Amino acid sequence: MTTVTVKRFTLSEYHRLGELGFFEPDERLELIRGEIIKMPKKQTPHSVCNTNLLSVLITILVERATIRGQEPIILPADSEPQPDVVIARNRADDYLSSHPQPADILLVIEISDSTLSYDQKRKLSIYAEDGISDYWIFNLVDNWLEVYNEPYRESRDKFGYRLKRIILPNESVVIPGFPDLSLDLSGVFPVQNENEI
Repeated sequence: MTTVTVKRFTLSEYHRLGELGFFEPDERLELIRGEIIKMPKKQTPHSVCNTNLLSVLITILVERATIRGQEPIILPADSEPQPDVVIARNRADDYLSSHPQPADILLVIEISDSTLSYDQKRKLSIYAEDGISDYWIFNLVDNWLEVYNEPYRESRDKFGYRLKRIILPNESVVIPGFPDLSLDLSGVFPVQNENEI
């Protein structure tokens, strides 16, 4: 009997494949626990939310943190996701020597429509496993923000967050690491036309 096995890649193998031109320049790829995952094309509401969020965060945080949009982060379990937004501690080299790692990261944010289940399960699990203390999902399906914190290990291979809160699009939320700063969600979520509701 033949068994099917999945080839898992290390971070260095994944980077080498990129250097050798195995991937298309505009492909949206992530390495998740050694598997190369092709991400779907972004829909317009996703792009609008991402643009709004980056604009507001850059204005609020000014130079107090490094804000990265759809750039890689390095996680220990052979993972290199590209979250929609990451707020990281400022570093003298501006992350030239390496992408942010868990100790650098204050907040990981995903914007979710077609990838909602994936972001709520698989992504949530790897972020919790690698000690990302705060994880947000801008849920464009239900039109709210899901705020997760306090990562924990549920069982040998299962990780999650102890706390989950729902923040509505007309409310504000404190930015992790900055108790004096709040994000007004009304300036982030895409505004729907009455005809679309």
